[in-house]
Amino acid sequence: MTEVGYPVLSSIIFFPLLAALVLLFVRHDGAARFITLCASVVEIMLAIPLLMHFVPSDVGFQFVEQYQWVPSLGLSYYLGVDGISYLMVLLTILILPLCVLCSWTYVKQRAKEFHICLLLMTTACIGVFLALDFVLFYIFWEAMLVPMYLMIAVWGGPRRRYASIKFFLYTLAGSTLLLVAMVAFFQSQGTFSIPELMQGEYSFRFQFWAFLAMALAFAIKVPMFPFHTWLPAAHVEAPSAGSVVLASVLIKMGAYGFLRFCMTLTPMGMDYFTPLFIALSVAGILYGGIICLGQTDVKKLIAYSSVAHMGFCTLGIFMFNLRGIEGALMIMLNHGLVTGALFMMIGAIYERSHSREIEDNQGMGKFLPAFMGFFGLFALSSLGFPGLNSFVGEALVLIGAFTSDWVIGLIVIPGAMLGAAYMLRLTQRMTYAPIGQEPSPKGKGWRDLSPREVTYLLPLAVLTIYIGLAPGFALRIIDPAIENLLAGYKQKSQPAGYLAEEGEREVPTVVEAALSRVEKVF
Repeated sequence: MTEVGYPVLSSIIFFPLLAALVLLFVRHDGAARFITLCASVVEIMLAIPLLMHFVPSDVGFQFVEQYQWVPSLGLSYYLGVDGISYLMVLLTILILPLCVLCSWTYVKQRAKEFHICLLLMTTACIGVFLALDFVLFYIFWEAMLVPMYLMIAVWGGPRRRYASIKFFLYTLAGSTLLLVAMVAFFQSQGTFSIPELMQGEYSFRFQFWAFLAMALAFAIKVPMFPFHTWLPAAHVEAPSAGSVVLASVLIKMGAYGFLRFCMTLTPMGMDYFTPLFIALSVAGILYGGIICLGQTDVKKLIAYSSVAHMGFCTLGIFMFNLRGIEGALMIMLNHGLVTGALFMMIGAIYERSHSREIEDNQGMGKFLPAFMGFFGLFALSSLGFPGLNSFVGEALVLIGAFTSDWVIGLIVIPGAMLGAAYMLRLTQRMTYAPIGQEPSPKGKGWRDLSPREVTYLLPLAVLTIYIGLAPGFALRIIDPAIENLLAGYKQKSQPAGYLAEEGEREVPTVVEAALSRVEKVF
């Protein structure tokens, strides 16, 4: 039983599933929207004990629930939350009512089925962050695929079938490798309990292959360059709420997997492949920024910007220092807030113009001042403007990069500049038409933000400013867990014999380590 006397974690996982079952008996779409909104508010109330009783200084798992499931196979229903997963759980719960509100008029057909998918997604996403049994984690991980596939395939744009199948095949391929790794860990330790697996001893050869299998699954989900190609297609074709869930929660699970599994179960394998994953992260940052400069579709631009932002996130993880991983977790949180808000606003402007082309929506500052005020705030945050939340994560990752290897820090700087270039260009075109061109003439007849739209944008705007000005509250939650994670990683990543010739990890730079590995191959 938990700190508050009842199973809090099970409540917040399965209440959305219960609400989805209730929707099966609802006939009218309007009632389905209202019931889902009420359920999302109740879900927030169920999470209040997490806010009140979570102890940041406790580096272990809290609110633990464990029941025997299939003892003969070492399976248990095992849940817990720590500083690595805590903020992502709260973000997932916050996003649910906002998704309901932003799709209130966007989804006009089969609204009941759409909201069932949204609730099922919420259950699966929260379950992934809270599962402490590998099989339970895998069940929730796989359960996300079906509702997200349906959201893209049924309520998506003209190329929805292509986008949904591509999304499904990519993620299923990664999941298959994750399944292989899971079976290998069970064969090695005879248990699926993640905390028990963390205490296990594994050979370098085992960690080498297990890391590769898990890392490919997580790299696809993040998505890391060059495994990112499913993301722009899925974002562009998905309805607004689907894009919000994708950007805010689903792609964060890859980064969460690197922290939860790779750093704790395969530290030697992760250490060995660090130069490769740093190179992929840097490539993603630069590639995403360059591609964004040439985009004319607002939604596709934001989708590719996610590739760049998540490149910063994985770069911070593979720096293996406090600032780098702090930055990675802050990017996971802040990208979820800001990019989620931008996708909501793209959905709102699409409802007015029926186009996502920048040219069809330019010069809107004259007709939609409130809309452009919110859009400008989120765009400035996305480019890393000081005082807003995204700046915190990117600054910490850059500090972590310079701390680990100043060459990596210098290479990444142009990526941050590219982010400023494409977001300022987008904001300028959306607010003021270029010199010699007129604002989109249809804009004269468009109404500014409605009270419903302000309702779902305002909480995200408040958090954007608050975290930017006072990031300390989030850092206090995640820092003890990160320090504990790093201590375990450094202890296990270089046991006697493994890369002993390189001495202490801080001595060789990342570039030198990469060259050392090349020399070993040839």
